[in-house]
Amino acid sequence: MPPRSEEPRRDATGSRRGSSRGAEPREPGVGGISDARAYTPRGRTIREGGAAARTGGGAEQRRTPRSSRSGDPFRPALQVLDGGRAGATRAGRRETAPGGRAGVVRTVSARPVREPFDDEDEAPPPRRRPGPRRPARPTAGRRPVRKPRRPPKLADPRRRLRLGTMLVLTLFATIGIRLVFLQTVTTPAYADGGLGTRLAVVELPAPRGAIYDRTGAPLAHSVEARYVFADPTVVKDRFAAAKLLSPLLGVPASELADRMKPRTLPGTTTPLQFVYLARGVEIPQAKQIMALDLAGIGVHRDEKREVPGGDLAANLLGFVSQDMHGLEGLEAKYDDLLEGQAGKKRYEVGQGDLAAPIPGGYSQTTPARPGGSLELTIDRDVQFMTQRILSDQMAQTRASVGAAVVVDVPTGEVLAQASYPGYDAAAPDKVNSPSDREDAATSFIVDPGSIHKAITFGAALQEGVITPETTFPVPNTITKGDTVFRDTHPAEGRTMSIPGMFAFSSNVGTIEIADKLGPDRLIDYQKRFGLGQPTGEGMPGEAPGRLLPVDRWSDSSHGSVPIGHSVDATPLQMAAAYNAIANDGTYVQPHLIRSVITPDGKKTAAAAPATHPVLSPANAAALRRIMEGVTSIDGPDGRATGLAAAVPGYRVAGKTGTGLRYDNGKLQPGEVGSFIGMAPAEKPRYVVAVFVWSPGGEGGTVAAPAFREIMGYTLRHYRVPPSATDRSPKFEVFPR
Repeated sequence: MPPRSEEPRRDATGSRRGSSRGAEPREPGVGGISDARAYTPRGRTIREGGAAARTGGGAEQRRTPRSSRSGDPFRPALQVLDGGRAGATRAGRRETAPGGRAGVVRTVSARPVREPFDDEDEAPPPRRRPGPRRPARPTAGRRPVRKPRRPPKLADPRRRLRLGTMLVLTLFATIGIRLVFLQTVTTPAYADGGLGTRLAVVELPAPRGAIYDRTGAPLAHSVEARYVFADPTVVKDRFAAAKLLSPLLGVPASELADRMKPRTLPGTTTPLQFVYLARGVEIPQAKQIMALDLAGIGVHRDEKREVPGGDLAANLLGFVSQDMHGLEGLEAKYDDLLEGQAGKKRYEVGQGDLAAPIPGGYSQTTPARPGGSLELTIDRDVQFMTQRILSDQMAQTRASVGAAVVVDVPTGEVLAQASYPGYDAAAPDKVNSPSDREDAATSFIVDPGSIHKAITFGAALQEGVITPETTFPVPNTITKGDTVFRDTHPAEGRTMSIPGMFAFSSNVGTIEIADKLGPDRLIDYQKRFGLGQPTGEGMPGEAPGRLLPVDRWSDSSHGSVPIGHSVDATPLQMAAAYNAIANDGTYVQPHLIRSVITPDGKKTAAAAPATHPVLSPANAAALRRIMEGVTSIDGPDGRATGLAAAVPGYRVAGKTGTGLRYDNGKLQPGEVGSFIGMAPAEKPRYVVAVFVWSPGGEGGTVAAPAFREIMGYTLRHYRVPPSATDRSPKFEVFPR
């Protein structure tokens, strides 16, 4: 800080501070350098300087006002003491009051100092002393005094309050609108989006429909079971687990251990976490498995197809897969009807370990729809006996195939349809060959042989070519083309009756009748009797057979076709043809389906079978009478071919046959022996057909006895009264 002058300052009146009142006044305008300059520790504004001049020297010793202290305390201010000499007035200097040499104290700042003021803190304007009015100061050359800048006002709290209120209201309005939008417009979308994370889905299995016989007894139906599965990633000791499970599942422990072996899904690196150990496990065994509490081993609800009869009608019924889909037989043909539609239950569950349904929460149930059921025309008792008799007779042959069919004459309903060999439908994989599971009655293609002669004789009767009383000489052989046809019972050229020709199965006599009938009419009657096309019985994969068109006949065909060669037919087709003869000449389509049963138990009868006339009732009756000689002629002229088929107490009309078997167009070794007959012959109720193929040719000795036993049981089972006379009409084989 610059040193002060040692001379006391003068006050506004020009007197020295601290001097006596009567001190001698100095001359105006005279003073030292100490009087001209004085530094103060704080600068003073011009206003303060003027105030000090008015109030006297004592005011200079006062502290600067608060507003002054807000300036820069380190900026020196130059205090000029002017003695007020005449002519020394400068621009911007105040003139000395008249009279006296009092100097004017001015504080000149080295740089203008701007002080911030509040309106409230601004110093009041200085009061003027009373006295003469000073003349106006000249303006020329004077720097205008700059008015101090007014400091900015502080923020208005009311404006801030209004602004904040508006922001808060806007925020709440936005949130409210969004909530209304979520609750009204997009509620379903958001609800559905979150629903899946808290829903549990349980499948409601639908049982597969049953298959019943005509009495309502189940032939195949589904029962509740369990399946056992494993998670290989969780199983701790697969060998120990397999050892415990093996006796309960009936599966070798080594096989179970291999199934539980850790492995990855094909084509990925993801470990396999599910593998079946057994399907269709009985519930008691499943409970024992659950009691073992093995890590990685689980049990779940399953369905099992149960076949009460084992192999009973198995070749007809077929079987299903482990997933309850029909694979063969009627199970496959009517899979869409039998298979049920599983349901689902979706409901909200809690989180955590409870995972229990939320009371009053979302719940939707799609009920399961059980499959429909089938009522067959099969009678399980007749089916059982037919299978047993056929298998017993087939035991006398080797490497053979057999078929037997029982048909109700008026309706065409198939009461039994047996195949040999058979199999257990509950274990379809335990067969020697897949062909063992086929239904022989609809898939076994044979040359029918002599049983076809009934069609030739029936057509001749209907066309008037012959009558029951017709006779003509029959030579031992006849040549057609390059083939010589001969009889097994030579007539030696003698005259034979029509019943005699039929009873002794004369090839020569039949060919001569066919020559009179002509090939065109013979083919027409073959079609009328149902040959050359599937019967539509209801079995899948039924073979249609084959007829040789006339334009493809060779010279030898005129001899082979009438006696049942160069003709392909199934046992069922031939049984249906004989049923037309038994049914007074009207063909009735054979069928297996009697009615369809809905899940609620309502029965709907199957469509009525197709029918059409083939023979007149009179000619059909005449043909049946001719056919009775096959089982009754036994005298000096010889024995008929079908005496072994006679049923005690009943008149039987039928025919034996010896044919050939072709497999994929290749002739197989051996012969096909057959017998088809009806009883009681005077008014037939049932037709039974038996076909047996054996490489050794033993079929002919098996078919007739099997027919006798099957027909006898069927007649007794349905309590058909015996014939009024058990004796057939008397026939002359060689009329004189």
